Amino acid sequence: MATELSELDQQVASALQVDGRAGPGRIAGVLGVSGRTVARSLARMGSSVRVVRVPDRARLPEVTLLRVRVLRGRVEVLADALARRPEVLFVDVITGGEEISAVTVGGAPALPTGQAVTSVRAHAVLHVFSDAADWRTRLLTADEVAALTPPPPAETHTPDALDEKLIELLTADARTGPGPLAAAVRAPESTVRRRLDRLADSGLLRTCVVADPRLFGLAVDANVWMAVPPDRLPEFGERLAADPLVHGVLATTGATNLMAAVFCRDLAQLYGFVTRLTDIPSAEVTVVGGAVKRAGHRF
Repeated sequence: MATELSELDQQVASALQVDGRAGPGRIAGVLGVSGRTVARSLARMGSSVRVVRVPDRARLPEVTLLRVRVLRGRVEVLADALARRPEVLFVDVITGGEEISAVTVGGAPALPTGQAVTSVRAHAVLHVFSDAADWRTRLLTADEVAALTPPPPAETHTPDALDEKLIELLTADARTGPGPLAAAVRAPESTVRRRLDRLADSGLLRTCVVADPRLFGLAVDANVWMAVPPDRLPEFGERLAADPLVHGVLATTGATNLMAAVFCRDLAQLYGFVTRLTDIPSAEVTVVGGAVKRAGHRF
């Protein structure tokens, strides 16, 4: 079971949420500690806090939310099969052991036929108000966040073959430095540095921290499926996206048209979150029993 990180380690991880490629020296200057202290913190966290490159959500192809009901005893097998597919970015097993929640790009994947799958609900994503890469722990001050926030994209750029190789490597580990990248793509390090700067200036190096929320003292991961009046979707979606407990808000097709993913300390805090939804006509709450894949990477 994941153990909650120390206060300093949580602050360093929070800095990576703002800029996943920020070096120890830059993070140290913002947090007011030494570079060696930050380097030790990063080493302590190791692979438990991973930084990956994710595409800008405006560049994603069709995104689909799947809710798959499965016979008891077959959930783990199907969840693993879904997690192996590159087009499936997120896979969660819902508490109760009979439902899998998944996020796919490029349309819904073909699910195994047979008696294991008892029902499938596919919700096309119409609009993304926020996603996993937008979530912040809120442990940093506004000034610290501002100091770490990369500048907005300044240009547009169509990646060539070398850029695509760099993007592929950074998708697995967004903190890989220019030296290892240059060795991997067999190009001069100076060339790789220039390419990285151009990719960053074009908004193509968006990063996301992948970590067990329990590392931040958040023991409950839940999805709230809501049905709201269509003309109020922007209002509710933007309001939920600004909530510190929410790590993703999507407008979807289906009987429910708005989904919010929520991290809470405990069920009592989840109850408080749900009971604040006083002007939302109906909501279904599901609790995640286990995360199998997040942002394209296995747990």
